[in-house]
Amino acid sequence: MSTIEATGLVKHYGEVKALDGLDLYVPEGTILGLLGPNGAGKTTAVNILTTLIRPTSGSATVAGADVVKQPGKVRKRIGLSGQFAAVDENLTGFENLDMIGRLYRLGRDNSRVRARELLERFDLTEAGDRPVKTYSGGMRRRLDLAGAIVAEPPVLFLDEPTTGLDPRSRTEMWGVIRDLVGKGTTLLLTTQYLEEADQLADDIVVIDHGRQIAHGTADELKAMIGGERIEVTVTSVDSVTGAAEILARFSGGDVQINERSRKLIAPMSGGSAEFRHVLRDLEEAGIAVYDVGMRRPTLDDVFLTLTGDVAESEPDSRAATVGV
Repeated sequence: MSTIEATGLVKHYGEVKALDGLDLYVPEGTILGLLGPNGAGKTTAVNILTTLIRPTSGSATVAGADVVKQPGKVRKRIGLSGQFAAVDENLTGFENLDMIGRLYRLGRDNSRVRARELLERFDLTEAGDRPVKTYSGGMRRRLDLAGAIVAEPPVLFLDEPTTGLDPRSRTEMWGVIRDLVGKGTTLLLTTQYLEEADQLADDIVVIDHGRQIAHGTADELKAMIGGERIEVTVTSVDSVTGAAEILARFSGGDVQINERSRKLIAPMSGGSAEFRHVLRDLEEAGIAVYDVGMRRPTLDDVFLTLTGDVAESEPDSRAATVGV
């Protein structure tokens, strides 16, 4: 049995379908990456699973509790870190975590001890007694995640947890997430960073317009769109059209073109022999190449192939923070 199960989730906002029959299954101690463009329904799904909003139809359970019929039980078993750090800027880092512990009824002494433990764990000890308004964006995100695990919940929801972080802070956050899951936490992660899903997720669901459009591991999703790709960067914008025509002969017309960067990407199935033919044809056509190479498809390729253009933003549910 999965720790998180959702079947046929539907959510309407007037005429808009934010979710349109979404199924999700997350086994215990694993990470599910929920991917999709803006407006795909990722945050709506998280808000339903964390009891912040009710589905129009469908059902879901989290840690064995029904999100509609038993919202109190669900809230006792989950932690949530949303897209924006839910911390009080006028309190210190310690006071924020201590307050959350008391809301969870851990008791005065236990809440204080737990707060200090988490400040150390998230590398915030030196800043722990400073007001949060003096924290950097990365520090706030770490404090927010620390707040989500004060009560050591068995299930954690992270809604785009590294948005806005610099690469170093993002990598540090990945380490924290891996550590949590290594200790048995079940995690649902929404993200628009393809590398993040590739690094962290055991399983990935890609959604668009509220529906699942693909499901599998990172390698399985990459395999869905074929094998290797040739990536060519020409030296002149004037050469882009000619290069595209050559690549199209080998790829069946499937060529991605970025005129601004003068880069073209096309699937290749013939290996090194086909690669040499492309180089020969480019040379014979007098097309100067700045860079060329073969590579495996990435999750970025999967994302672009499956979702196409970025969707519009999903309706704002204006949900409040999870209570206890």
